[in-house]
Amino acid sequence: MATAGLVCPDCGSSNIVDDALYSQAQMVCVDCGSVVSEGLLAADPLEGSVISFSRSTAVSKKQCNNLIKGVQRVRAICQILRVHADIGDMSQAYYNQAYQHQHFINVSLHKKHILAGCCVLVSCRLHNWPITMATIGYLVDADMIEVGRIYQEMLKILSIEAPIFSINDVMETHINDYKISLLEVSEELAENLKDLTKRAAALAEMAAASWIVTGRKPAPIMMAATYLAWQSLKPSKLRLGLSLNKFCLLTKVKLEKPALKRIAEMKEMLCKLGRELPWVKDAVSAHSIVQHIEDILQYRNTLLRKALRNHENTLMTEGHTSSVEGPSSVESTPIVPIHPTASVEESQSRFQRKEQSGDVDSGPSTLSEHREGQRKEEPILNWGKRELFAPPCVIHCKKRRVQSPQLKDVTGDEEISDSEIDSYIRTPQEVQEFASSQMVLSSLGT
Repeated sequence: MATAGLVCPDCGSSNIVDDALYSQAQMVCVDCGSVVSEGLLAADPLEGSVISFSRSTAVSKKQCNNLIKGVQRVRAICQILRVHADIGDMSQAYYNQAYQHQHFINVSLHKKHILAGCCVLVSCRLHNWPITMATIGYLVDADMIEVGRIYQEMLKILSIEAPIFSINDVMETHINDYKISLLEVSEELAENLKDLTKRAAALAEMAAASWIVTGRKPAPIMMAATYLAWQSLKPSKLRLGLSLNKFCLLTKVKLEKPALKRIAEMKEMLCKLGRELPWVKDAVSAHSIVQHIEDILQYRNTLLRKALRNHENTLMTEGHTSSVEGPSSVESTPIVPIHPTASVEESQSRFQRKEQSGDVDSGPSTLSEHREGQRKEEPILNWGKRELFAPPCVIHCKKRRVQSPQLKDVTGDEEISDSEIDSYIRTPQEVQEFASSQMVLSSLGT
C-alpha cells in the first residue's frame, strides 16, 4: 500500500509502501529499496514527539574505573585527616576537573595517585586548614619533591591561587593533637595552646637558623619544640622531671623516636646562647637551660651576635681558622618584649650596659690576614668543629675508613732513611757484646 506525502531521499520516487515482513513496520521505497523511516516504538510524553528505535536503545557512558578509584582515594585521605565535608567536596571536584584535563589524562597511575593527595592539599589550604606537604607525601607514599612538582603543575593548569602558611599555622595544627588543656590534665601540667604554639614556633625558627631543621622530618622537630616550650613556660620541678616518653603518654600522642635527638641538639644550641646571658652566674648546662629559654628568645639576636664575636675571638687567640659565613651570622636589631615586666627591664638594661662595655669586633681585614697566615701552617680539619653553628651531620660526621697501603716484599735493596739509620746505631754496650760474641764464634770455628 503506497503512502502519500513521503518521498524517497535517494531516488526521489513517491512510491513508498509499508514493509510488514518484520515485527516492526518500516517505510520502504519500491523503486530503490531504501528505508525512508523507521518504525516508531512509543511517544515521548515530555516533548510530544516520537522516539525512534536507535534512540531508545542508546547506553549512557560510564565513568572510568581509575576515576572512580581516584575519587575513593580522595575520600579516604579526607577521612584520615578528619577534614570538614566542604573540604572533601572541593577535593573531589578538583580531582574530577584535573583528571579529565589533557595534561593528566594519559599519565601513570602513580602520578594520578599523587594527584589525589594534591587536590586534598589545595582544598585544605583554601579552607585555612594547614596540612604540610610531607603529610600528604606520607599518605600517598611518594617523595615530597615529586608531590611538590605535581602540586605546582595542578595549580598552574587549574589556575588556583593557594595561600602559603607560616610555621605558626603548621605548629598550631600539630599542637592541637596534644591533650593538654585543663579538661584533660591537672592545673600544674595544663597549658594554654596559644602560648604553647607561640613558644614552640619561636624554638623551631631558632632551630632552623642553627641548621637543625635542614634535611630532617618535620614531625620530630615540632614534637621536640613543643616539649621544650611546655617545660619553659612553667619550669617547675614536676615539668622538668617529666621525660618525653611520659609527656607523650600524658598528652596522648605517639612518640617520635628521633625527637629525642632533636631535643639534645636544641639544648646544645640554646646552651651556646645561654652562656652569653650576663645575669646568669652559674654554669649553663643541658639540665638547667630550660629555665633560661624565655630570656634567650627575647634577646636571641643580641645573644647570637655576642656569641659569634666571642667565638671568633677565641679562635683567633688559639690560632685556629674559622668562617662566619652561613645562616648563623645574622645581623639585626635585638628583640624587645612587647609587655616587659620590671625584672625584664632591669635585666635588659644590665645586658645593654654589658654589651656596650664589651670588646670591639675585629675588622674583616685583620681577621682575613690572620686566617691566610694560619692556613699555610695548619692541616685541614673538620670545618664543623670550628663553627659555632653547623649542621649536626658535619659536626658529628662518621670517620671514613682509610685504606692501608699494600705491603711489599722486603728484598734488602731498599733505601734507608736517616731516621731509620739512627735506630740501627748500637750503644757501646751492644758493641762490646757483639764483639765478644764474634770472638766466641771464631774460636768455635777453629
